[in-house]
Amino acid sequence: MKITKANLQQADQIAFIISESNKDVAKKFNLTRENNPKHPSFYNKEWVLSDFDRGEEYFLAEDGGISVGCVAFEQPEKDIAYLNRLSVLPEYRHRGAGASLVKFIIDHSRSKHIKVVSIGTIAAHKVLKSWYVNLGFIEGETASFDHLPFDVTYMRFKL
Repeated sequence: MKITKANLQQADQIAFIISESNKDVAKKFNLTRENNPKHPSFYNKEWVLSDFDRGEEYFLAEDGGISVGCVAFEQPEKDIAYLNRLSVLPEYRHRGAGASLVKFIIDHSRSKHIKVVSIGTIAAHKVLKSWYVNLGFIEGETASFDHLPFDVTYMRFKL
């Protein structure tokens, strides 16, 4: 597994990975363009370019020269990082790409002297929350938002 920093020229590829990797989640939780237009299953190149413009960094996981997953890193505050849009193409799951990307972001955060890596997940997605707990994340508060058809559970990894 090789992880490299992505660039603007890879925006289409990143959007494809994010969109394809989140379609099963959209189906499982009945998410549509009408009830959740910003869900990652609808990600496109313009959204990725906007992420880059806001200062997010993207990283790609490659297996045998094929990009199989990605993750975004955001640092909104000196001591806090967000692990965003972790995505692994369905046919490449359960091979360690997701865990490798998470560990990469944790190491990347350590190198920047960040104290906490934070994520938000669909509160009802128990399998995903359990997976993050197994990687060392601690489940935090759950919040409701008027613009989302699900509750969000925040999880943290303390460095």
